[in-house]
Amino acid sequence: MQKSLDWCEGTPQYPGIRRRVYYCNKNLITGWPTLQRDDFGRVTDATYQGEFTLAADATWQYIDINIDKSTVTSEPQGEVPSQTQLNKATFVHNGIDAEATAAAGYLNNSDNVYIYEDMEGNFRVLGNDKWRTKTTVNQDQGQGTNPASTTITIEVTDEIAAPFYAGTLETEDGDVSPSNTRSANLNNGGRNEGDPAEGTTK
Repeated sequence: MQKSLDWCEGTPQYPGIRRRVYYCNKNLITGWPTLQRDDFGRVTDATYQGEFTLAADATWQYIDINIDKSTVTSEPQGEVPSQTQLNKATFVHNGIDAEATAAAGYLNNSDNVYIYEDMEGNFRVLGNDKWRTKTTVNQDQGQGTNPASTTITIEVTDEIAAPFYAGTLETEDGDVSPSNTRSANLNNGGRNEGDPAEGTTK
């Protein structure tokens, strides 16, 4: 389905991502949101319909990242008419303590869904129920003026670049949603560079 793609000159598009990334093991996801499709099975909308459903007592966990060193990209792969997108992310956590080290061992060997937030307050999803999410974690002890860090690298195939998610996430700190985040930004008088409490309601 062809659609026009307009853009108003002068409209800002803020680069980067916010400070808190959420993740959940796919084994704990019992229900998945879906993408709208046409009669040929092609995706027609980049926003998921519905919400993630988790197993009893499961919640989304979070990782606080260095937004100046973290990024998400997407590139095409495969051949027409079955090209897909290879979505990639590099999330840098400023820590190599026991908790970060234990998390590295877990993430390296589990299939997860990651949800990050862009600077407009939108949730974007890395991971799906079709393809495995590959996660690799490196640690750097640091040297001189170079700080120690834990770098989480993610690669996952999807039909489109990281889909948008407008639903709610059940976290250990309460429910979080992109609409709550945007409202908080307006109440705070504008953009806020990734404070994790913005989208949280207890």
